[in-house]
Amino acid sequence: MVQTARFARFPLGQFPTALEPMERLTDHLRQSHASVPNLWIKRDDCTGLATGGNKTRKLEFLLGEAIQQGADVLITQGATQSNHARQTAAAAVRAGMECKLFLEKRQSRDEEYELSGNVLLDELLGAEVVDRVPAGTDMQEAMEMLADELRAAGRRPYVIPGGGSNPLGAVGYVLCAQELEAAPVPVDWVVHGTGSTGTQAGLVAGLRAMHSPAKVLGISVRQPEEKQISAVLGLAERTAALIGAEGAVTRDDVLVDDRWVGGGYGVPTDSMIEAVRLVASTEGVLLDPVYSGKGFAGLLGNIAEGRFATDDNVVFLHTGGSAALFGYRSTFQTP
Repeated sequence: MVQTARFARFPLGQFPTALEPMERLTDHLRQSHASVPNLWIKRDDCTGLATGGNKTRKLEFLLGEAIQQGADVLITQGATQSNHARQTAAAAVRAGMECKLFLEKRQSRDEEYELSGNVLLDELLGAEVVDRVPAGTDMQEAMEMLADELRAAGRRPYVIPGGGSNPLGAVGYVLCAQELEAAPVPVDWVVHGTGSTGTQAGLVAGLRAMHSPAKVLGISVRQPEEKQISAVLGLAERTAALIGAEGAVTRDDVLVDDRWVGGGYGVPTDSMIEAVRLVASTEGVLLDPVYSGKGFAGLLGNIAEGRFATDDNVVFLHTGGSAALFGYRSTFQTP
C-alpha cells in the first residue's frame, strides 16, 4: 500500500495536471514512420507556480517539512537557468520565507543566458543569488556552510537539494504516478528528461508500489547511462521504502537513454532544436532547451527506431521550463 498521507504538504500547484492526446503530432509522424504509438502529454508544465514545472510537486512536500521545522529561509542550488531555483523562489514567496540561491556556471553563453529567462524571474520573485560558482563546485557543501552562518545569526534555514531530489521530494512524483494509473487510457510508457533523478525515481517507486506494468524511460540530459541508472535506482529504492513499499523497485525497472545529451547539460543540440520546433508547430506546446527539449528528442529517436508498438499509449511527461527559452534566443534565431 502506498503511504503518502502522513507527509506534511504545503499546497503550491494545480493537480491533477492534464493528460492530453498529441493527435496532430502523431498523425505527422505516421506519415514517415512505420511504428508510431499513441502519443500523450502530461502537462506538468502547467502546475501553476511561476510558469509551472515538475519541481512544484516536490516542493509541496519539502515546504511541508520546512514549515513543520519552523524554517524562515530556503536555500537551494541549480544551474544558471535552473527551473528548480525559480520554482523554489516562488514557493518561498507563497510560504512567506526568504530564498537564497547558488547558481552553478555549467556553461558559458551570452548575456541573455546570464540575465534573462529564469534568472530574471528569480530576481522578480525576490530571491537572493548568494553566489554564481564555477562548474564542479560542491554545491551541497556551499549550501550547508551558508546554513551554518544563518543559524549562527539566529535564522532557521531549510536546505533543499538540487532539483528537490531526495526521497521526500520524490514523493511528489509518487502522486503523479497515481494520476497516471488513474488515467482514462492504460499507460504503457512514460518518457521524460531525467537529470537530478527525483522525477524518475518517484515515478518508478510509485508505479511499482501499485504493481503497475507501465515502464518509465528517462532520457538523460546530463550523465552517462550507467551513472544515471545508478543514481535513479538508489533514490527510487529509498523513496519506495519511505512510502512503505520497500523492495518494490529493481534494477530492471530503471531505463535510461543517454544518447541525446550532446555536448553536456544545457548545451544545445540539433535534435533538441528540431524537437522544440516540431512540438511547437504541431501541438502549440513549448518545450524547454535543457530538459523537455532533449527528452522529446529522445522520444522521437526511440520512435524512429521502433521501440514502441503502434497500440502503445506513450505519455511524454512535460517537466516545464519554457522560461529558459528566452535565455537561448540565439539558439533558435533563424539566419
